[in-house]
Amino acid sequence: MARQWIHENPPRWDAPKAAIVGAAPKGSLPPTPYSAGDAIPGEWWRVEEDGRVVGYGWMDTTWNGGEILLAVHSEHGGQGVGGFILDHLEAEAKKRGLNYLYNVVQDAHPRRAEVTRWLEHHGFKGGEDGQLRRQVPKG
Repeated sequence: MARQWIHENPPRWDAPKAAIVGAAPKGSLPPTPYSAGDAIPGEWWRVEEDGRVVGYGWMDTTWNGGEILLAVHSEHGGQGVGGFILDHLEAEAKKRGLNYLYNVVQDAHPRRAEVTRWLEHHGFKGGEDGQLRRQVPKG
């Protein structure tokens, strides 16, 4: 069961994204008004395990940080896929010389407290602006 981290270039909306990102609980992510084949913004990576897509990582570079999104297939929750995505997003941020990663858990997210705790467990700290940030290690 080897996980693969695959950069999508160019990123496009497709059936696996619709099944994982598009099927996220209402209020957890902004609406996805895309159709199959549409170009989508930001950088996307998919996580495959035994030929199946089990999750996605997304990053949009802003000044000296990277806004991130993690999406894990519902059947693979609690199996370390989120941590795998987060570790790889951090490595991507480090390659780009970014200082921090950040995420905003939507107020309407049905599991807001749980997701916030998970991010805090992984080193993110909350700020006054609602962002959860984590420093990208140097070196």
